[in-house]
Amino acid sequence: MNTILVVDDNPDILDALDLLLSIHDYKVLSASNVKEALLTVSHQKVDLVIQDMNFSEGTTSGEEGKQLFSALKDLNPSLPIIIITAWSQLETAITLVKSGAADYLPKPWDDQKLLGAIKEQLAVKATQSTECALVYQSKEMSELIYTSTKVAAADINVLITGPNGSGKEKLADFVHHKSQRATKPFIKVNMGAIPQELMEAELFGAEKGAFTGANQARAGRFEAADGGTLFLDEIGNLPLSGQMKLLRVLQTGEFERLGSNVTQKVDVRVISATNANLQLDIKNGDFREDLFYRLNGMELTILPLNKRKADIIPLANHFIGDAYTLSKDAEQFLMQYTWPGNVRELENTCKRALIFAEGDCVTASAFQGQEQTSILSEKEHMQQVLDKHNWIIAHAAQELGLSRQTLYRRIEKFKLEKSDD
Repeated sequence: MNTILVVDDNPDILDALDLLLSIHDYKVLSASNVKEALLTVSHQKVDLVIQDMNFSEGTTSGEEGKQLFSALKDLNPSLPIIIITAWSQLETAITLVKSGAADYLPKPWDDQKLLGAIKEQLAVKATQSTECALVYQSKEMSELIYTSTKVAAADINVLITGPNGSGKEKLADFVHHKSQRATKPFIKVNMGAIPQELMEAELFGAEKGAFTGANQARAGRFEAADGGTLFLDEIGNLPLSGQMKLLRVLQTGEFERLGSNVTQKVDVRVISATNANLQLDIKNGDFREDLFYRLNGMELTILPLNKRKADIIPLANHFIGDAYTLSKDAEQFLMQYTWPGNVRELENTCKRALIFAEGDCVTASAFQGQEQTSILSEKEHMQQVLDKHNWIIAHAAQELGLSRQTLYRRIEKFKLEKSDD
């Protein structure tokens, strides 16, 4: 059941909307002033707000409504807000719509138009959540999603930065699905998983015989993404030779397949991601500065999970699924941990905890049982995962919820080796 907050100083309007919305299976919360509204949104789950523009007797300027709107957006940038206002304040309401309000209706409102607006906004919100599986509650992520929505519509190249496992690919999904290219191809390339000598062929394609093993012509990822979006994960791994070709495509939309002199032209939006410090790479001569600025039309930075702790429990509940619940001591345990592997580590930890869970309530002991794993078991587990992925470090690190650098250190620590068979 969706929860709607109605903010108006007139008790008759509060009662009328409570009756109307309750009949249509909405849970209704009421507030008569700015302070009550902000307290409600801060401490309860609210899916949509319907707000008046004035909350003090004799006030008609609409300033209180503007103040409330701005404060609500500060708390939750993605919260849909519908303005209901007197005819004399329609100009102010339209200004708020341009600033991000979902809709506005004059008083007295039409019940069917109001219900239609509510249904439409909640459907959009639900679609966004389903499409991109973004789960968050923190103010930091709310602000990031609000900014990402604006950036998505701008159709500029985007650079997503943040530590390993923080959700950069999920954010790239979100930007694509919110863009005008949402119905076009969305092609993903993990630059860290491709041998450097094959990167150019992967991106730009190759003609038959262009290199050893090229037994037939093949299209590259740019051709596949034409008209849509190309996501380049771990962009810092692209060698300088590939960087030059990528720069040309971003500047002109033109490229040639390896082994061909036929120029092709594509229309592709590039979203790239990295956990590296590209500014430092530029200083060291490992990354082109002109390419950096072409990729970085807008930078979106995802904070590590321990810097947005309000997301930990909602994410954990998402990962364990609707069939399970977290006990209070489990929540406390999760909140106290530092999550060096970020969201990816949390996901893997939750999935392993289900193995130790007794019944449908996951307690702290289910998580603590993982901590008690012996060094020998940890070593064996890492060996199994590495062998499973044929020692492709990027793939093994992703399953283990570790950065590649951390996995390399563990390999050295446990003296792991690739088996001959």
